[in-house]
Amino acid sequence: MGTRQELQDLLANLLGSDNVYFQPPPTLTMAYPCIVYKRDYATVTHADNKPYTNQLRYLVIVIDRDPDSDIPGKVAMLPKCTFDRFYTAEQLNHDVYKLFF
Repeated sequence: MGTRQELQDLLANLLGSDNVYFQPPPTLTMAYPCIVYKRDYATVTHADNKPYTNQLRYLVIVIDRDPDSDIPGKVAMLPKCTFDRFYTAEQLNHDVYKLFF
């Protein structure tokens, strides 16, 4: 279980740029390709009726103009990552993943 900054660094390394945005405000102008992510869910394991572990899940979206980009494949290979859906909007391709980190 890593920190959010570790996830930020990992995603920037996969992308090969700093175009990684955590919960960006709607006024932000993003550069493409990029990765946008936000907290999505948390799973808690209990022991003795008390929280024992808490693991956060993030919704990670790869946004690229290139429909054949290799970036989604790199994200898909991360541990505890599952593909959720694909969609296009404003002539951009969106690959959505759920990632426990």
